[in-house]
Amino acid sequence: MRATIALLLCLPLAALDLKNAAIVAPSTLAGPERKAATMLSDEIAKRTRIRLPIVEHASGPAIVLGHASGVADGFRVETAGNRIVITGNDARGTLFGAGWLLRHLHMDRDAVDAPDDLKVATAPKYPLRGHQLGYRPKTNSYDGWDVAQWEQYIRDLVVFGANAIELIPPRSDDAADSPHFPLPPMQMMIEMSRLANEYGLDVWIWYPAMDKDYSDPKTVESALKEWADVFRQLPRVDAVFVPGGDPGHTQPKVLMSLLEKQTENLHRYHPKAQMWMSPQSFNREWMDEFLGLMKTEPQWLSGIVYGPQTRGSLADLRAAIPAKYPIRHYPDITHSRQSQYPVLDWDVAYAITEGREVINPRPVDEAAIFRATAPFTNGFITYSEGCNDDVNKMIWSALGWNPDADVHDILREYGQYFIGSRFGAEFGEGLLGLEQDWRGPLFGNTTVSRTFVTFRGLEQTGAKVPATLLNWRFQQALYRAYYDEYIHLRLEHESRAEFNAVLALRAAREIGSQLAMQRAHEMLIRPLDPTATEVRARVFELAEALFQSIRMQLSVPRYRAISTDRGATLDTIDIPLNSRVWLEQKFAEVQQLPSERDRVAELDRIFAWEDPGPGGFYDDLGDTTRQPHLVKGKPYAEDPAFLESPIVEFSYRPALRKSSWTSAGSLGETPLRMHYDKLDRNAEYKIRLIYAGDSPNVKIKLVANSSIEIHPLMQKPNPVKPIEFDIPRDATAGGELNLEWTREQGLGGNGRGCQVSEIWLIKKTQ
Repeated sequence: MRATIALLLCLPLAALDLKNAAIVAPSTLAGPERKAATMLSDEIAKRTRIRLPIVEHASGPAIVLGHASGVADGFRVETAGNRIVITGNDARGTLFGAGWLLRHLHMDRDAVDAPDDLKVATAPKYPLRGHQLGYRPKTNSYDGWDVAQWEQYIRDLVVFGANAIELIPPRSDDAADSPHFPLPPMQMMIEMSRLANEYGLDVWIWYPAMDKDYSDPKTVESALKEWADVFRQLPRVDAVFVPGGDPGHTQPKVLMSLLEKQTENLHRYHPKAQMWMSPQSFNREWMDEFLGLMKTEPQWLSGIVYGPQTRGSLADLRAAIPAKYPIRHYPDITHSRQSQYPVLDWDVAYAITEGREVINPRPVDEAAIFRATAPFTNGFITYSEGCNDDVNKMIWSALGWNPDADVHDILREYGQYFIGSRFGAEFGEGLLGLEQDWRGPLFGNTTVSRTFVTFRGLEQTGAKVPATLLNWRFQQALYRAYYDEYIHLRLEHESRAEFNAVLALRAAREIGSQLAMQRAHEMLIRPLDPTATEVRARVFELAEALFQSIRMQLSVPRYRAISTDRGATLDTIDIPLNSRVWLEQKFAEVQQLPSERDRVAELDRIFAWEDPGPGGFYDDLGDTTRQPHLVKGKPYAEDPAFLESPIVEFSYRPALRKSSWTSAGSLGETPLRMHYDKLDRNAEYKIRLIYAGDSPNVKIKLVANSSIEIHPLMQKPNPVKPIEFDIPRDATAGGELNLEWTREQGLGGNGRGCQVSEIWLIKKTQ
């Protein structure tokens, strides 16, 4: 098996001291091998203050570089006396062998050594292992990086096995300029292509077809000139990937006609470069047209990309297109919600504060996504919009090499290489803790505080080594740990405040509506504990540190992030986590009612909001602990994209009750289902519904027991409000009830819209 490591013996008590070693790199070595020598010397020096010289010959301790022949990118590393010999199967294999050695060296201040009995032979399972590196304003850090920073990051990706990068042209679905750009976009694109070429990495371009009408010959002529100008200036291009949508919106036959011409255009400057495309965002009609065109097996097309918003599963796409076309995965590793692979069971407090592009190490989830999808592909280039997903990149790179690699081992190597041998292993475990912090309900969660204590301890220990505190990867993890803890403390405080405020309304009949509302208001405005304020202050200090170290833009006003939802988590750190705004608005409305009787009655309704009455049932469908009647789907490992399983979705509108900030949803044509049993066979029922969610313009339909229409396709109420429907007696006569929601069929886009926030099944009084 190419992906298996033939033999690896690391004897912890016996080490080969490399402090006085040289790096032997004969002048006959190819460019990537020379880069391997430089990378070894530089990266060891950064971590140890020891600069190993690069020489052609050495008689003493040495790291010797060379290559033989074998499976592409593969290598052997073995100890021979006082030498470590790295032999690549090709020039790039030598580079990856050097990266592997760097991950396994023990490096500390003025010390570098290796196990004295290394013997490994390995080659990658998947031939394509890459990441999109978008130098554009939308990213939360990349637009501030200079050429040296890009070279360092490309090196870092190489160390974990990446062999490709994907660039973005100057014109995309983004602003033309950024206040953080050190170079104009085209110039930086040239520099990044040059760097990749020097390291022997494949260069892809994500090139969206942005013009309005490619059926117009003048538009095509203009596009050919524009793209040719980009192709002409780049030192290396191996492939171009054109998404069918997100962005872009061109009918398949028109798009493919354009791309056939663009392939000829591309070959004028890069004769061996390939053209790939994806069917992203196609509606059913366009998808059928695309699949029909694929049956003609166009010769200019090299392969298909499976990306976000593609109809159906990756397995479906693989089965539908001719086998001659490989499929490249384009997995979204950068977004945490409203995305291709959203976080499982994410608490709404995190979802509305940390948002889509938060620092998001998800090692276990990413491994599950990789293993569920990779067998249908020739590899991947991930969809990334910044370094917030850095850990995820390294997980994908390592698994693309060896799918059987253990996530704990990858994280240990990540910590030891990037943070240091002293506490790298503990740092790696801490990253697992950050992922675990996001599992399930946050109220009452004890994991968050344990993870926070772990990182605070690492912070105190790292203070003895100032370089650690200046390390941006260390700063990112600290930022997340402090941010998580602050949100945790706030949620505990605000949840209790809301509970006590609503409880105070219960006394309105005895003490009067005015006093009840006053007491409720006092509950809602109680200040946070000073400990939480201290944690918050450190979040802001770490945000400043990240801006200084890697230009990470965690705020729009402070750091000129492009928008709040693009990773600017400082700007949402204090938004309400309870129904305070909704309650205060309700109180203002109650104040205007003409009589005390009416005021008390309305406060009673607020207090009893969730009460379905005798014999009834209530589900808060956006809360995973309060959806007993929701029909679950497949295990996460089998359906990480939630294509066949219900998902919790988010739409933060503080003027609504908190229960309307979340919904249970289903994607595409998959129905959302609920099941009730043990109903009163002789009773009549009605349902009360709240349709909230983030897709208010997508119509929704409700059917009972597969055939009884409760309501046809309808526009959701706007503003959001409860609506009621009678359930025909025949639907519950058997003591059970099945409900099934579907959205409009055949649509393209993100697949969302079938979203239900709350449901009451109410037993009618006789």
